[in-house]
Amino acid sequence: MAQDKLAFIREDVEQLKANSLFINIRTMDSPAGAWMTVDGRRVLNFCTNNYLGLADDPRMKEAAKAAVDRWGVGPAAVRSIAGTQGLHLELERRLAAFKRVEDALYVQSGFCANQAAIAPLVGKEDVIFSDRLNHASIIDGARLSSAKIVVYEHCDPADAEVKIRENLPNFRRGLLVTDGVFSMDGDIAPLDKLTEIAEKYGVLTMVDDAHGEGVLGQGGRGIVDHFGLHGVFDVEIGTLSKAFGVVGGVIAGKKLIVDYLRQKARPFLFSSAVTPADTAACLAAVDLLEESEERVQRLWDNARYFKEEMARLGFDTGRSQTPIVPVMLGDAALAKEFSRELFANAVFAVAIGFPTVPRGLARIRVMNTAAHSREDLDLGLAAFETVGKKLGVLKINRVT
Repeated sequence: MAQDKLAFIREDVEQLKANSLFINIRTMDSPAGAWMTVDGRRVLNFCTNNYLGLADDPRMKEAAKAAVDRWGVGPAAVRSIAGTQGLHLELERRLAAFKRVEDALYVQSGFCANQAAIAPLVGKEDVIFSDRLNHASIIDGARLSSAKIVVYEHCDPADAEVKIRENLPNFRRGLLVTDGVFSMDGDIAPLDKLTEIAEKYGVLTMVDDAHGEGVLGQGGRGIVDHFGLHGVFDVEIGTLSKAFGVVGGVIAGKKLIVDYLRQKARPFLFSSAVTPADTAACLAAVDLLEESEERVQRLWDNARYFKEEMARLGFDTGRSQTPIVPVMLGDAALAKEFSRELFANAVFAVAIGFPTVPRGLARIRVMNTAAHSREDLDLGLAAFETVGKKLGVLKINRVT
């Protein structure tokens, strides 16, 4: 009898289920917003990365519809052959101006942007200095480059300098790459100190600003703006699927580098261009951000209020410096049960465990947005309090 060639998959799935690490995917039946219909139930949404509430904004939708009428539903080609439309170039110009850099390149996603940028800049004769908690897209992009990967301790400039000093002499050139805002903990990379070290040793710099765009900096211009590093920092990677509420990625920075990536970046050269509807919606998002900082301010006001109240309740919200609020629970099974109980109380906030976060650091991640009202936040806080007491996470009464 032939051996069961799929036995390893069955065994792995059973192990995931036994360890409460199997992902059960819920279905959204409405647009992303403060409230959503999920698996047929209307719930308060604390899951999506829709920081500024733009994913269902009327102006965004109208821009997308108008673009379909003008440009069709898709370019039907890669950018370098016959897929670059006027909309793409306009968005690149606008993004470069918005982020106060020399140039920008628009690609299919933030994940693609990291793969597009890293490999042309470093190869097997080079070395990458990478934060221990960098996003999977950075890790994969670094692996694809074939460069040596040296990990420095999380947000630790001193350790980064030690690793650079010890390793750089053995390689042709180096690249220091970090997340800007770390999506699981909500902390911010010390970009000013990291840049100073990289400049000292002549190392290229790159930051993935996926959770910083629309959140940090003046009017949401991102982490490089936040630290005032324009003209010094080399490459910014952006994601237009979070605060911008659409889809796509951007590589921004010095014109020499961006022009070079137009010649070398494989996702740009070998994958079809982003659709007109998505591109036009991104342009509308830039318009909205340039017109007013009100959404960014409301996002931060909501985040401060939610964090303060969660602390008053007695929850551990980790080291977050941003609107991302990790509710630390530790045990993966507890986090799964907590999420199910929240959903039963009309709050949608998923459990996150290994391998997304290290073992023993499972959590509920709350994503605050500008779309939430104070009433929404109070309803969410009440649900967390109810579930926290029911599951024994909260052992003290709320401080008044």
